[in-house]
Amino acid sequence: MSQRFEGRTALVTGAASGIGRASARRFHAEGASVVIADVQEDAGAAVVDELGDRAVFVRTDVSDESSVAAAVDAAVATFGRLDVLYANAGVMGALGPISKLRAEDIESTIAINLRGAIYSMKHAVRVMQPRGSGVILATASPAGLVGGVGPHVYSATKAGIIGLCQSVAAEIRPYGLRANAIVPGSILSQMTADISTGQVKDLDAASVALKDSDLLDRNGLPEDIAAAAAFLASDDAQFVTGSTFNVDAGYTHAPGDSPFARGEWAEPMGMYEGGRHS
Repeated sequence: MSQRFEGRTALVTGAASGIGRASARRFHAEGASVVIADVQEDAGAAVVDELGDRAVFVRTDVSDESSVAAAVDAAVATFGRLDVLYANAGVMGALGPISKLRAEDIESTIAINLRGAIYSMKHAVRVMQPRGSGVILATASPAGLVGGVGPHVYSATKAGIIGLCQSVAAEIRPYGLRANAIVPGSILSQMTADISTGQVKDLDAASVALKDSDLLDRNGLPEDIAAAAAFLASDDAQFVTGSTFNVDAGYTHAPGDSPFARGEWAEPMGMYEGGRHS
């Protein structure tokens, strides 16, 4: 594998599992030192044990600004720099009808999904801007772009992530920094296993459950998002900022099955006024 990140440091929040773990693995495989930032201590330590050298775990609660600041400071203290911040930590959070949502669930969902991303960007920019280089990424969702496909508060926070990345990208561009949002489609992970089967660790059952909604010939995988993150964080994407990068098999912008190109429409024809065909 190429070593696009040799000598660089990446901090990934929510890196103990799913998309975050796959992204940390990908950055590390391409030469980066990585900070595994998560509240899941055992799972985070396991990722570090797997990766070995150039990896550390820092227990990080993204809803707590001091915890986020400490993770960024740990990255710099341990590896001397921070080049990539991937604000990936997130939860489904508050579920239910809008008329019945509980205040505590609303607050915690916003705190983790949106406020956590704001804190992460704030402290990453704090150490990146003086160096004049750095990349910020954040995980959004199709639910931030399309109504009716996610819980209400989750959808609001993911729409907020997109707006946040665009706004921050405009501010930091003059300083040599970039920011982009990643929109994963239906990805086989513990979160989607919990949603689809009620069993957070039953990925096999989740894979079967997700097949009905797959737009391509396989499930989306955390590694698909990791590949996009690695591209956006690399010098190959140095002209890409303020973007919303969809990695969703076309779910957001090409969800249909093109019915007018198959079946009775498999051969070309024209349909015009008054039932005239040609």
